[in-house]
Amino acid sequence: MCGRFTLIRLADFTDLFPWIVSPEAAPGARYNIAPGQAVAAVANHERPKVEFYQWGLIPSWAKDPSIGQRMINARAETLAQKPAFRTALRRRRCLIPADGFYEWRRNRDGSKAPVYIRMASGRPFGFAGLWDEWHGPDGSVAPSCTIITTTPNELVRGIHDRMPVILMEDVYRQWLEPGEKAAEEMAGLLLPYPAGQMTAVEVSRAVNNPKNDSAECIKEVGSGGKTGLLFP
Repeated sequence: MCGRFTLIRLADFTDLFPWIVSPEAAPGARYNIAPGQAVAAVANHERPKVEFYQWGLIPSWAKDPSIGQRMINARAETLAQKPAFRTALRRRRCLIPADGFYEWRRNRDGSKAPVYIRMASGRPFGFAGLWDEWHGPDGSVAPSCTIITTTPNELVRGIHDRMPVILMEDVYRQWLEPGEKAAEEMAGLLLPYPAGQMTAVEVSRAVNNPKNDSAECIKEVGSGGKTGLLFP
């Protein structure tokens, strides 16, 4: 699964992809984005732009918006079979900008250590996501999204049994094409990202508390004060 991630500087993402319109007010640095919070997302509208969606998909047909708490991730392998996701895969896709994400590795003593995973280059990237809009009885509209997950690559496999889908940059436009697309075509883009382009470090347990949202969360730790680098 993917339960926490970072977006330290949104402009680093939009500068790379100037065809995506930046928001009027850029968000501050986020080091510990958690489910239920607002996240930057680029929906597949005619004019791609960064907007803010609640993390946790609320299907338009849901009777209770609390269902979003259980919809922070969607498994790539079963999207076409799940009522909450199958239509969104064909019609409502989005990119969720990020520059790193966290997983928790189980140690031999049963404890869990947070690990921060990012591009070795430090380059930001886009998670594959799905979005929807829920209309409340009072006329309010709640846009929301979910992050798609897949099987882990060689890097993540030693940490967790799932990883978020990070799309290759050359398919961003294809993923964000408006209108209805074949589910099979879109599902074919949802692959594990190449492990050789990524790195992982053990980081401070400060990230365990979603109230902590500072650079302390990505501080590398290791035995004897050594670097927390797990893989070169």
